[in-house]
Amino acid sequence: MSQPTPAARLATPPPGTRAPEMTIATMRDHAGGLVWSALLLIAVAGATGFFYGNLPAPFADWMLIAAAVVLVMAGVILPYLVWLSRSYTITTRRVISRHGLLSRSRSELSHARGYTVATRRSASQRMRGTGTLTLSDGMEGRIELRDVAHPLLVSEVLADQVELNQILAHRDSQGIPTPS
Repeated sequence: MSQPTPAARLATPPPGTRAPEMTIATMRDHAGGLVWSALLLIAVAGATGFFYGNLPAPFADWMLIAAAVVLVMAGVILPYLVWLSRSYTITTRRVISRHGLLSRSRSELSHARGYTVATRRSASQRMRGTGTLTLSDGMEGRIELRDVAHPLLVSEVLADQVELNQILAHRDSQGIPTPS
């Protein structure tokens, strides 16, 4: 990660004023987990097309269509909706995790409080370029960012945000003026 030039840096807010919260990144789990759903959809479509009109006597074509619809709903649409329902947002003040289909759950960790970032990468995650980040503040706050693309870059961004927010919080608590 390259360092920004001094002219490209954002000016720090004056002491005692809060900087506006800006979104740095919004992400979802890696879509690689939906590969099996896509393969199932192709297989169901192929099998339905092949067997439609060619079923043995005790079975009717409507049974084939019903079985195909149930398989597509359970194996394709439901996993897609679960994938779509989980998102992670990194802002200049906090990390927000949202998930859930029927009942939504939201967790937040503030950069100013600080937290540790643990990275875990399985063999398949390393091949896809993803990883799981676990953020923990040592108390009750814990967020797990699953299957995030470029996990090392994301952990660097999080570490930078924690450092910047703690510096600003310390400056504001001490009344340290900023150099002009």
